[in-house]
Amino acid sequence: MSEFELDGRIDRDSSLVKKLDLCQLRIQNDSRWPWLVMVPERAGMMEIFDLSPADQARLLAEVTSVGAALKQATGATKINIAAIGNIVRQLHVHVIARFEGDANWPGPVWGFGQAVPYADADQKKIFLNRLVEALS
Repeated sequence: MSEFELDGRIDRDSSLVKKLDLCQLRIQNDSRWPWLVMVPERAGMMEIFDLSPADQARLLAEVTSVGAALKQATGATKINIAAIGNIVRQLHVHVIARFEGDANWPGPVWGFGQAVPYADADQKKIFLNRLVEALS
C-alpha cells in the first residue's frame, strides 16, 4: 500500500490548519469566503465510498464537527459542504461559510472570479484562532 501524499494543487492553494484523526484541515487561500478543505490522509482515495466504513464514519463526524465550528466562528447564513473533485481527483471535502450578499450569493463559489489571497495575516490568524477554539 502506498503512502498518503497531498495533491500538489491542494498544497499550493491552501495551508494546513491542523490535523484531525482522519483529515488534514486546511484553509483555502481565498479571502472572499471562509473556505476550508478537509483531506482524508489515506492513499489513493478518490471517492467517499473508497474509504473503509470506519473511515467513512470518521469523515462524516469530522465534517460535521468542522461545519458546526465554522458556523459558530463566523455566524454564517449557510455552510456549504461538497466533495466534488472533478479537477483535483484526490478525495477532499470543501466546507465553506456563506453569507447573504457575499461574492456570488446565492450561486456557487466554484469558477466565480479569481481567488483573493489573504493580504492581512492578522485577519487570517484571528479567524483561524476562532475556528480552532470552536473545534475544542
